[in-house]
Amino acid sequence: MALVKPHGKKKTLMPLKLEGKEMEAEKAKAKGLTQVRMSSRETGDLIMLGIGGFTPLEGFMGHDDWKGVCDNYKMADGVFWPIPITLSTSKGQADSLKSNEEVALVDESTGEIMGTMVVKEKYTIDKAHECKQVYKTDDKAHPGVAMVMAQGDVNLAGPVKVLSEGSFPTEFAGVYLTPKETRKIFEDKGWSRVAAFQTRNPMHRSHEYLAKLSLEICDGLMIHSLLGKLKPGDIPADVRGNCIDTLIKYYFVKDTCVQAGYPLDMRYAGPREALLHALFRQNYGCSDLIVGRDHAGVGDYYGPFDAHHIFDEIPADALETKALKIDMTFYCMKCDGMASNRTCPHDKADRLNLSGTALRKMLSENTAVPDHFSRPEVLTILQKYYAGLTEKVEIKLHKHSTGESAK
Repeated sequence: MALVKPHGKKKTLMPLKLEGKEMEAEKAKAKGLTQVRMSSRETGDLIMLGIGGFTPLEGFMGHDDWKGVCDNYKMADGVFWPIPITLSTSKGQADSLKSNEEVALVDESTGEIMGTMVVKEKYTIDKAHECKQVYKTDDKAHPGVAMVMAQGDVNLAGPVKVLSEGSFPTEFAGVYLTPKETRKIFEDKGWSRVAAFQTRNPMHRSHEYLAKLSLEICDGLMIHSLLGKLKPGDIPADVRGNCIDTLIKYYFVKDTCVQAGYPLDMRYAGPREALLHALFRQNYGCSDLIVGRDHAGVGDYYGPFDAHHIFDEIPADALETKALKIDMTFYCMKCDGMASNRTCPHDKADRLNLSGTALRKMLSENTAVPDHFSRPEVLTILQKYYAGLTEKVEIKLHKHSTGESAK
């Protein structure tokens, strides 16, 4: 059997990053173009366009695609897509741009020219509508909503040429991998059914359990870690990567899993983001996405298994990559091991509920972490990281992280 095909009608990877002489010529031309500054989220999206992670997109979405994605999970050409991929700017700059003008796309934090775009369309959106459709709320306390509300007043759309992957290839050398690279790794290993484990946290025992369950039915596992911007209080990618490497070394069978990273910022869109995670994992070559409790969630904005249910609401042929749905997991004292609601008959009093939020809170407040919460080798790395922090963010628990939402 072969790996799943990339997303879209052509079923082939469509990386938009230029190479060689074409790259050098475009870089030289870009220096003389009007500059449009991109947020961290937009820069990450552009890089994903460049490496083929967002196949089959050819650039940032126009109005019809934006509306179709928000309201019906599909672009104007009918291709399934769950979250708008857009670029914004100020009304003043938008008014100054001519139709079909080529602009340079610049990372606002580094000043690097990341790509170019031909401006085919300028349009305004109802930001609150996007938030309600994608995030199920327009509460500005939601980090994803805040991200949308902070966008410029006008969206720019058009095809892009990508010139850089930023600092990711050097800063995360050996972990940051493109879809072309992961597909080759899987093929070289002889894997056809590959599970992806999405994480923005170091892996505690529940994460480890989910990952190992997937290895019972798949040829291999890709632990795929977000390398872009997180919310305050989350653990940075380098620390997380060290934890995952350590876990793989001591607790996984050799050559059964690959650690990789991707360049996006977290959107915290819950169910919709789970769909996006499955879509671009299809481009990376994964047939299955592990979806546990409160996938890509934040606070109490989503039900603990809303990300399970959304996969049942989309057309069966929308994605080749399917959700590997796993119930709430925990350590049971009576079972003397990891278990789930489907396998453990015991009371809540016998269970140790595990969550990344709860672990971060304990570490931040320097309180004792219960036995069976995290592997000791991983805990040592995290305790060292927290001991070195000069400023700590208050971590608030929500009901999913305390087990209150358990069935």
